[in-house]
Amino acid sequence: MAAFGLTADDYEEVIIEVWPDIWPAFLVFQSASTQWRTGMAGVTGLDYNVLPWLMRIHDVQDEATALSDIRIMERTALKIMHKE
Repeated sequence: MAAFGLTADDYEEVIIEVWPDIWPAFLVFQSASTQWRTGMAGVTGLDYNVLPWLMRIHDVQDEATALSDIRIMERTALKIMHKE
């Protein structure tokens, strides 16, 4: 932040609750934060090739449900990123 002339005071603290049943999928989504696919039109979605590995790391038991939850988070993130 300092490299851009910013301090912690420049940011408002926002607390976001994550429901316990979504927590495993949230951890995977958060871990995939550097795995966005991009092209000429910008960000297009997550690289799903890394998801099985991340699900193993986070010991996700119900991968089908986690994938569904991750896709909802991905779709919401894309809407925010592409908002004009």
